Amino acid sequence: MSEPFLSITGLNAHYGDFQALYGIDMEVAQGEVVAVIGANGAGKTTLMRSVSGLLRNGAEQVRWNGQPIGRMRPDRIARLGLALVPEGRMLFASLSVEENLRIGGQAGRSGPWTLRRIYDLFPILEERRAVPATALSGGQQQMVAIGRALMSNPDLLMMDEISLGLAPVIIKSIYEALPGIVSEGLSAIVVEQDIAKALSVSRRVYCLQEGRVSLQGSSDALGRDEITRAYFGV
Repeated sequence: MSEPFLSITGLNAHYGDFQALYGIDMEVAQGEVVAVIGANGAGKTTLMRSVSGLLRNGAEQVRWNGQPIGRMRPDRIARLGLALVPEGRMLFASLSVEENLRIGGQAGRSGPWTLRRIYDLFPILEERRAVPATALSGGQQQMVAIGRALMSNPDLLMMDEISLGLAPVIIKSIYEALPGIVSEGLSAIVVEQDIAKALSVSRRVYCLQEGRVSLQGSSDALGRDEITRAYFGV
């Protein structure tokens, strides 16, 4: 594996007096898709919030291309090339589909992702580009959230529970788009509760259980029994 784009070392995360993560170690290399799996409350979203700057930690606990970013603001981290598709999508209700997408471009990074390419990836968004984003179906809103993140032309795309609450046919269509998204060297972290889906799209997997890494390894080498034990803590 090449040198990691993202390196997380001994990451501890707190919400006030409550500790949510305990000594997380994790790496993501260029062009690699890494899955993070775990049950509700395992710490997956907290991990994504920590990497994206929404939750600040020790500066050296999160490094990007060797640079400590653990205490940086989210906007600065986005300009470095990290983009988050947050759980729940978090679209701007007062803005249209296209306006939501254009917000992603405010990071000011050059690259291949333009409105035209987003519309080619998700044609339904072009058809509904003038509609308020939150008036779309859940699956279409998820496409907007992914497109908004891609419009920042990131080097690392973090997708937090993108299939949550969606119909299987919509989940299938979104995941079918993933190979095209990462085909040009883009790295990705896919946070999922669906173990089979996470393993099918990733090179490596980290399983979180009660804020700790309970298992890690190659997605095609880990056995389902050991993953189940790590996932449920049994």
